[in-house]
Amino acid sequence: MDFLAGNMGWIEVVCGPMFSGKSEELIRRLRRAMIARRRVQVFKPEMDDRYSKEEIVSHSDQRLGSTTVTSADEILKKLDWRTQVIGVDEANFIGPGLVEVCNQLADSGKRVIVAGLDTDYMGRPFPPIPDLLAMAESITKTLAICMRCGNPAKQTQRLFDSADLIVVGAAGLYEARCRACFEAGAPKQDWLPFAPASINRP
Repeated sequence: MDFLAGNMGWIEVVCGPMFSGKSEELIRRLRRAMIARRRVQVFKPEMDDRYSKEEIVSHSDQRLGSTTVTSADEILKKLDWRTQVIGVDEANFIGPGLVEVCNQLADSGKRVIVAGLDTDYMGRPFPPIPDLLAMAESITKTLAICMRCGNPAKQTQRLFDSADLIVVGAAGLYEARCRACFEAGAPKQDWLPFAPASINRP
C-alpha cells in the first residue's frame, strides 16, 4: 500500500500467528520500496537469532539485511534520518515503547512497516501490536494453516510447557492452530475425534 501525499508519513502493520507469512510480506514491501529508490532501513530484536543475526528471515528462507536492537529507543539512535522507509520485524519482542517510536517516525514523514504476532501463546493480545493496530493507517492480518485440521489458523500454539511469555522458537516448538483446535498454553490434545463420513445407501 502506497500513499501519494507529499511528505506524509504513516504506519503499516502486518500481524498474525507464526507461519502465516508476516516476515515474507514485510520483505516484499521493503524490496518494492528499494525498487522505487527509497532509502530503507530494517530493524529486528537482538534476541531473534533463530536463522541469522544480521538479517530478517522468513520461514520460506527469504532474507533481507537488518540491524538488531534491544529496545525501541535504539531504533532512533541507529536510524539514518535520511531514511524514508523503516521496517521492523518481530515487533512483539521489542516492547511497548515501539508505539511511541513508530508514531514519532510517522509524524516526521517516514513510512513505517511493522510485522509481529498479535496474540501470545495464551491467545491474549500481544503488546505492542494491539496499540499499533489502533494507530496504523494500514493493517494486514495474515492467516496460517492449522496443523490439526487444515482450516485457516489465527493462533500460535506453544507445544511445550512454559509460563514465560517470550520464548523464541520456530517449527518444533510452535505450530499454527485454528480457533477450534487452539489450546491456550501447552496442548493437552493427543488426538482429535473425527466423525466418520456417513454413507447414504439406497
